[in-house]
Amino acid sequence: MSSTIKKVHIVAFDLPFPPNYGGSTDMYYKYKALKELDVEVVLHVFLYGGKKPADELKKVVSELHYYPRLKKNPFWGKRPYIVRSRESKKLLERLSADRHPILFEGLHTTAYINHPLLANKVKIVRAHNVEHDYYEALALAEEKWWKTLFFKGEAKRLKEYEKQVGQFAEGIAAISPMEHRYFEGEYGKSTYVPAFHSNDKVSSKMGNGDYILYHGNLSVPENHRAAHFLVKEVFSRLNVPCVIAGSQPPKSLIKSVDSFSNIRLIADVPSDEILDLISNAHANVLVTFQSTGIKLKLLNSLYRGRFVVANRPMVEETGLEDLCFVGKTPSELVEQIKATFEKSFDENQKQQRITLLNQTFDNQVNAEKLVNMLFSGSV
Repeated sequence: MSSTIKKVHIVAFDLPFPPNYGGSTDMYYKYKALKELDVEVVLHVFLYGGKKPADELKKVVSELHYYPRLKKNPFWGKRPYIVRSRESKKLLERLSADRHPILFEGLHTTAYINHPLLANKVKIVRAHNVEHDYYEALALAEEKWWKTLFFKGEAKRLKEYEKQVGQFAEGIAAISPMEHRYFEGEYGKSTYVPAFHSNDKVSSKMGNGDYILYHGNLSVPENHRAAHFLVKEVFSRLNVPCVIAGSQPPKSLIKSVDSFSNIRLIADVPSDEILDLISNAHANVLVTFQSTGIKLKLLNSLYRGRFVVANRPMVEETGLEDLCFVGKTPSELVEQIKATFEKSFDENQKQQRITLLNQTFDNQVNAEKLVNMLFSGSV
């Protein structure tokens, strides 16, 4: 641990506390790990969606500033809406008041990356996704026509805008190997900095559980699409108890679950109860239709759960494929789930996880990578 105190400005696209979804989890545990390396974080947070300031953040950062997200016409303008709505003169004033480096969380927060007042500062962008690919995938998952129109338009704006970020950032901290390969190929300045997470050790229980679990924020189109798919194509073909847990399930999902006696929906579960469900399940079943970023639910399931059954986009290029039962089609997923019930989770499987996860997902090691990017020009 360095004896010299270092300081960094970090601009967050959303409130990082509570860490209850992938983006907030990566942010919060990143700041926690940086503090443990004696890095002082000056955190700038855009608040929206009715969220309130979180005093808990003061435990992991040295300064905390909040800004309202601006109301803009989402269909208008050349720059992406997610960028235009996160502008603030006060933010620019604070970022330009000293020589400390800046970490921008996502393209969302980079409105001033090419501003002359920041020209002599080290600027690193944390790439949570290849955003234009992510928004294209959102368009495919969306059911409302006007949202589909927005996502498609935003994807085009993001693809063009990304070039500017690639030009003015000193480095890009990519969250997964897929993102790293893309940004390195486009701009030649990417470093793979894996997702930060809440797990200090593998705590998977030995033996067997008596149900399988899918969990996620069910208000997100991708997640309720995955849940619908599992209900109709996979869980309905099993004779074991199946649980779907998550916040704000749509009415169509509630109705779909009601048709099957072996499937139970648990709505609006607190984070600690979700972790209990993960740890007590026999298998965590994880499905996604967009292979972007790293899914924190996959990490949580491997650190805390027994068996993990996943479709290919969930594990693609994560380096975690060997720790999961992977199926491509609904029939393959059904067979893989059945295969887990012929086994008991044992110490050998736990040790395999410990070895592989510690190699890549150690928060302290990955915080040191960020420190090198921010303070030594090693990008």
